Amino acid sequence: MLKSLLTKLKEATVSVLPVTLIVWLLNFTPLVSFSGKECIVFSICALALILGMSLFNLGADIAMTPMGEQIGSGLSKSGKFKTLLFICFVMGVFITIAEPDLSVLASQVKEVIDGTTLTLAIAVGVGLFLVLAVLKIVFRISLSWMLTFFYMLLFALVSLVIIGGNESFLPLAFDSGGVTTGPITVPFIMALGVGVAAALGDKRDRENSFGFIALCSIGPILAVMILGIFASGEVQYSLPDYSIETHLGGNFFTSLLHTGQEVAIALLPIVIFFFILQHFFMKLPKKRLKQIIVGVFYTFFGLVIFLFAVTVGFMPIGYKMGNQLAESGNNTLLVIACFVLGLTVVLAEPAIHVLNKQVEAVTGGAVSKRSMLIALSVGVGVSIALSAIRAIYDFSILYYLIPGYFLSLGLSFFVPKLYTAIAFDSGGVASGPLTSSFILPFMVGICFALQGEAKILTDAFGLVAMVAMTPLITIQTLGFKAVATKHIKEKVAMKRILEADDEQIIKFL
Repeated sequence: MLKSLLTKLKEATVSVLPVTLIVWLLNFTPLVSFSGKECIVFSICALALILGMSLFNLGADIAMTPMGEQIGSGLSKSGKFKTLLFICFVMGVFITIAEPDLSVLASQVKEVIDGTTLTLAIAVGVGLFLVLAVLKIVFRISLSWMLTFFYMLLFALVSLVIIGGNESFLPLAFDSGGVTTGPITVPFIMALGVGVAAALGDKRDRENSFGFIALCSIGPILAVMILGIFASGEVQYSLPDYSIETHLGGNFFTSLLHTGQEVAIALLPIVIFFFILQHFFMKLPKKRLKQIIVGVFYTFFGLVIFLFAVTVGFMPIGYKMGNQLAESGNNTLLVIACFVLGLTVVLAEPAIHVLNKQVEAVTGGAVSKRSMLIALSVGVGVSIALSAIRAIYDFSILYYLIPGYFLSLGLSFFVPKLYTAIAFDSGGVASGPLTSSFILPFMVGICFALQGEAKILTDAFGLVAMVAMTPLITIQTLGFKAVATKHIKEKVAMKRILEADDEQIIKFL
């Protein structure tokens, strides 16, 4: 266990260090200036972030992932199909309600829409689409066709929202699809997909293991769109308090306790459901249960440390950094800084490492962790740079999302199904807690400096949606490249065969 923890610490250090260095380097330029107190708090929080990521990733390996797999395969093998669908819906609802990422988003838009209404609508959306993900495997429905249908429905609803005069809801709606696939949801739902696919799907179709996150990201968008259609009155947004003092001094232990409560509430439904199902269906040995219990504690303490560090140190620094970079007046440098920040920030998302490890395992190394990280980093870098351009010139996010999703869906019909499933899952996973707690406040700071408080809801929000969209294109491009390379190699080989003077024996497989 100690050896595994040291490995996780090493991985987390490599992940967090680039973001930390960028913040520090900017502090030594005329563009950004942090106080001594802010620098100390940020540095301590960076160290806490490394520890939290390490404990979380270790807990995900020995608890969250095995729990999801066992629930998925155990219920599927039991033959009680209706029970499986009901449990998937309930789990989807409860996990989403308790997802820390959603709490972060809801706290930043509480002046726009009631937090309870937003959370419940999003949770029901995730639960319904988790059921659809299971049905996809059972009835062997093409993921590409499902995604195309629901995104077409989604963009049809966009027009109704605009007609109703509530276009301000659109960035928030698209962001909600990204924040629901956070550090609690991703390991469990992805593992659930692996378990269900292993029990019900065709074992030859590796893409069956993926696509759960992709579908679960659509439900929240549709749910918030529907809220936008029926919403009435002018949408108002008030800037939250991003000062570093908010969580220090007398508020320190209050904030820490609040974070601990959120994570406990997030994990509790999963653990309770797991042990209920263990009693009735799975019957795992006691040794395995003890390992899972230990893993749950690692996950709990890791997430508490991670989220608290992000909230205390990274959210205020992100806002101030974005605000000061925008005030410098150099828009070109601002866009470049956003791209570089995007390249590195994805490395610090805890769920990314869970996804990359599972992708490499399921594909037998055909899609390596390295190629995944490069594709995701470039995608996120581009998305944050494009978001900065939108904040500078003040135009609708639909100018990005409509062509972006049409390109993504179009590629899905020309690349191997496995790449499409992985790409759409990666989009949801890339937009994790660091995006909502560091990059979103960073973009809020930019918008506040460039366009004022009134434009924050329309110009800053939508960032999470952009982070979730661009990996769809970059990873499917990997698949397109793989197909093209294979085709070229086959043509070259056939040309050599035809040009050869001697007789060739060709074996067709």
